[in-house]
Amino acid sequence: MSHSAAGERTPFDTLTRLGFASRALMYAATGFLILRLGRTEDNLGALRFLDSSFGGVLLGTMAVGFLGYGAWRLFEAVTDTEGHGSGAAGILARVGGAGSGLIHLGLCWIAARLASGLEPSGDAASAERAAALAMSMPGGVALLYLGAAVLLAAGVVQLARAVKCAFLRFLDPHIAAKAWVLWAGRLGYLARGVVFVATGLLIGRAAWLDSARAAGGTEQALDSFPETIRLLVAAGLLIFGAFSLVEAIYRRIHDPEVLDRLKRFTPS
Repeated sequence: MSHSAAGERTPFDTLTRLGFASRALMYAATGFLILRLGRTEDNLGALRFLDSSFGGVLLGTMAVGFLGYGAWRLFEAVTDTEGHGSGAAGILARVGGAGSGLIHLGLCWIAARLASGLEPSGDAASAERAAALAMSMPGGVALLYLGAAVLLAAGVVQLARAVKCAFLRFLDPHIAAKAWVLWAGRLGYLARGVVFVATGLLIGRAAWLDSARAAGGTEQALDSFPETIRLLVAAGLLIFGAFSLVEAIYRRIHDPEVLDRLKRFTPS
């Protein structure tokens, strides 16, 4: 019986699972809006849709979930609790995880503001403003390239997971053995990786052109695709939402060797 099945969950474990569920709702909403309503939305647009449909209590709960998920991703990147290692592939996976953690902490802030009745700025405007702020600083273009590199690293990690099905080893064995789970994960990670890479390229383009206006977020990344590709990616994001819900229930947050690695990480 797995950790999760045994019910031995810490509060941090529960918050992380709530984060997976929050991520599931956000990606499902993003895919649904494109496929059903023809609306290309960024993360903020998806959260607005959920807020208008279900109210601030849901958004407040999601904010807590995003906080737990983001903190867990950053903790994992530093301590390597999932055993990625210190090789090039391992470092890439950990950098991608750290980037995902920072993104979800930003989503926590957005969801909390929406739940409080406050209106955060749009994703595209935020990307443009952040790019403008970075470019006003010494070495600002280098900062933009760094941001693009983090997003590209996160995207490459997602694509590698889709190809290698590495996500299965983190699930309880009885659910990982199901073919529909494998394909939901593959298609979902593929779509997510494509969006991350496209967003990273937009940030990199802003640095290359020395123009903050060239920066963009998720919505602009989706709009940059031809319609057929956009619809396929939207379907993949909807599937990724379903897979994230599977992870919320069946993911092993701590792998069996985590305590040994933490002991090696912590000075005696």
